[in-house]
Amino acid sequence: MQLGYKLIAEAHDPKELVRQAVEAERAGFAFVEVSDHFHPWLSEQGHSPYAWSVLAAAAAQTERIGLATGVTCPTMRYHPAIIAQASATTQLLADGRFTLGVGAGERLNEHVVGGGWPAVRVRHEMLREALEIIRLLWSGGAHSYAGTHLTLEDARLWDLPEVLPEIAVAISGPKSAVIAAELGDGLFATEPKPELTRAYADAGGTGPRYAEVPMAFAPDPAAGAASAHRLFRFGITGWKVQADLPNVVNYEAATAFITPKHLQEQFACGRDVERYVEITQQFVDAGFDRLALVNAGPDVDGFFDFFASELAEPLGALTPQG
Repeated sequence: MQLGYKLIAEAHDPKELVRQAVEAERAGFAFVEVSDHFHPWLSEQGHSPYAWSVLAAAAAQTERIGLATGVTCPTMRYHPAIIAQASATTQLLADGRFTLGVGAGERLNEHVVGGGWPAVRVRHEMLREALEIIRLLWSGGAHSYAGTHLTLEDARLWDLPEVLPEIAVAISGPKSAVIAAELGDGLFATEPKPELTRAYADAGGTGPRYAEVPMAFAPDPAAGAASAHRLFRFGITGWKVQADLPNVVNYEAATAFITPKHLQEQFACGRDVERYVEITQQFVDAGFDRLALVNAGPDVDGFFDFFASELAEPLGALTPQG
């Protein structure tokens, strides 16, 4: 199992995100992953920088730590040819440390280019075509592609790494699990649902299984829950909500009745190591083995110290129970 750190791009400016990647390496994390959004989820978050610039700067300022997108939608705001090129370049800059996390996207970010918001069936079809295009371009040489939704015309990538990035595909059920198994190298999810890892395995998937573990480091649980409520209350609305709302005002309306108590029920808040172990164990039991710790607490550097001194050992020793 590997423990990583979530760079919350919606809550920090780009220079701070790069600094956090450097500090995460010093603290002993195996990887960092950054969301690739155009908008933040909530106005209180206040940021949403360009993920690929952050990754390039982080690659230049780190030596060991893995880098990943968590996740990129390669179908609407970006054409998959652009993501194929961006990923190949990032892999070269990072000396082979990059993982491309991809998904079918959220309306929050993809509607901005004026392409509407397709039904989930169509989004899955588009994701499959996008991955086929990315794989095609990564194979070298010039290629064209004519799909139902996406096309490619006489394109070639001139800078390809010797070792291609792995692709982790975000899944929400059996249909997307099949895409992950057939066209990806691993899966990505945000909830500790064993049915997701089972669906991936049933479809023939054998790669790493990424998930995000909710935490809020603070002097006490109440302070942690308050910070998580401010920065991350959107995260407990569920994927059906998160995929389809178009802007921050909609998320603020959808989360109006969520309280800090709701966050404390799902997040490891405060400094109690046993609570952090309890929350992380859920993801280990669900079959995930690449765990990105999400700190929605108010003290970033305190969390890095807390991880290095108190969390790394017990969390790294966790194994599935039952």
